[in-house]
Amino acid sequence: MPTFAFQRRRGTTAAHTSFTGLAGELTVDTTKNTVVVHDGSTAGGVPLSKQRATTGTTSGTTYTLALADANNIVTTTNATGVTVTVPASVFAAGDNITILQDAAGQVTFAAGSGVTIVSTGATTAAPKIRAAYAGATVYYKTGGASPTVTIVGDIA
Repeated sequence: MPTFAFQRRRGTTAAHTSFTGLAGELTVDTTKNTVVVHDGSTAGGVPLSKQRATTGTTSGTTYTLALADANNIVTTTNATGVTVTVPASVFAAGDNITILQDAAGQVTFAAGSGVTIVSTGATTAAPKIRAAYAGATVYYKTGGASPTVTIVGDIA
């Protein structure tokens, strides 16, 4: 007969990524306000329910995607141009981030070290959002130190 443990844990998204829960363990992600189910092998577990996307805003000319952006929206408001760096070793397979260009400054995506970007843009490895008030989604097909990322949306 298998041995089972019942534990109640809670913590931030960052704390969740640092441990692997027991098979069937449920925890609460206090950053995303959602329940996470664990399988005994996946670090951070898998969110059990879809959480509402939150919106972050950046007004600078450079921005590197961060763990808090996972499955959320980032709005850029710079009038000249913004380079969004897509990093490795931050996101898991299946994570996605939507970028909205909310000003004239065109958003260009840049691959961080070890990242492979694929898209249908004119420059497939460094796509750009086509125009103001358009957007694109960064989808991590694989995670880890050498992720493959697909960027889809209104891109040039």
